[in-house]
Amino acid sequence: MFCRVNIDLPILGVLPELRQALHESRCGVLCAPPGSGKTTLVPMALRTESWLGGRSILLVEPRRLAARLAAVYMAEQLGEEVGQSVGYQVRFDRKISSRTRVEVITEGILTRRLQQDPELPGVGLVIFDEFHERSLESDVALALCLEARAALRDDLRLLVMSATIAAEPVGRLLGGAPVVTCRGKMYPVEVRHLPPPARTDSGRADHIAINVANGVRRALVEQQGDILAFLPGAGEIRRAVTLLASSAAEDDFVLLPLYGDLSLADQSRAVRPDPRGRRRVILATTIAETSITIEGIGTVVDCGWKRVPRFDPNCGLT
Repeated sequence: MFCRVNIDLPILGVLPELRQALHESRCGVLCAPPGSGKTTLVPMALRTESWLGGRSILLVEPRRLAARLAAVYMAEQLGEEVGQSVGYQVRFDRKISSRTRVEVITEGILTRRLQQDPELPGVGLVIFDEFHERSLESDVALALCLEARAALRDDLRLLVMSATIAAEPVGRLLGGAPVVTCRGKMYPVEVRHLPPPARTDSGRADHIAINVANGVRRALVEQQGDILAFLPGAGEIRRAVTLLASSAAEDDFVLLPLYGDLSLADQSRAVRPDPRGRRRVILATTIAETSITIEGIGTVVDCGWKRVPRFDPNCGLT
């Protein structure tokens, strides 16, 4: 089947080595920097391997947004609708058919599947993407996969992919799995610190949104390309959109929120070039920090705040 591929992506250079590692060792660790193409090109390159025997590939993502967008992108490369050869399943949303051979799922979905049927029937390869983000769910899911390989499915192949993780310990955990390393492209980065806005009686959320809006306005004047701004949550994003709305009408740029609870159509719109050729100002939570690559970004505005879940072992709650 025809597949459109960006020939400039660095991951293409290590695909033969990765194929050989999975064929011979049945496990592997892939270290590749952000933007190298590992999330979308690796499953597409491996889906026709003979050792799969017609079975499917599970690509495990830490976030729902990354799972959806990765599936949509791969389906587009095949000239298909998502849910045909490539599909996804996240909480409360599923687009998978009997034809699907690459399923993009979240860690929680994989854990529940393993609990229901540890053999993972019909699955030939499980790929853990962005494993450096390490969570309780990802550790449990990998442990269950290793247990399934040892007791039930010695033919089940496992691949761990990451941009920054220490590869050797993970390789030892997988039973001496080979490590494949991909070198990415380096670009010069200039860091500028903006002074905080004058203190007001507004709450912290407003203070953060005002600071980010000021940074975006400055970047629009001083820099080229699209702008990606990070805020802690949807509330701060909506406030920043309100603050920037009048400027968007005057300066001809488009404001694009990006967070997990948006519809798939709105999420896809945020990561694609604007059809009218306008500059994009993408206001996102930390979900856009990893797992997805947004082309055309020239400036990043970071508020320095984020919301992080914490697990309390004393009460068993997050």
